Amino acid sequence: MGKPTTAELRQALDRAITMRESGSDPDFVAKSLLNLHYRVLKLERTLDAAKRYLHSGQSATEHRLLLQAVHDAEAAGADPGSDDLPILGRGLAPDSDQGAKKR
Repeated sequence: MGKPTTAELRQALDRAITMRESGSDPDFVAKSLLNLHYRVLKLERTLDAAKRYLHSGQSATEHRLLLQAVHDAEAAGADPGSDDLPILGRGLAPDSDQGAKKR
């Protein structure tokens, strides 16, 4: 299975948002896509924090940022009953196909 391009991901996320906002998501495909995308973003931040922590010689500041990223990633998947996704807005896709982050 190939990875979607940034444009394809943007299109899928935009459609999922529209489906959720209009209430036309009978099989929960849009809800699932939005939730999984949100969780992947949190996990990518956790991976970035882990890499920075290891690269920095395991500094206390980077350790704190890593712990916060782990906490955020855990919280992103914690409550399956919540219907409120904080990502029901625009600007969800990575800036490039390589997933480069702005800092």
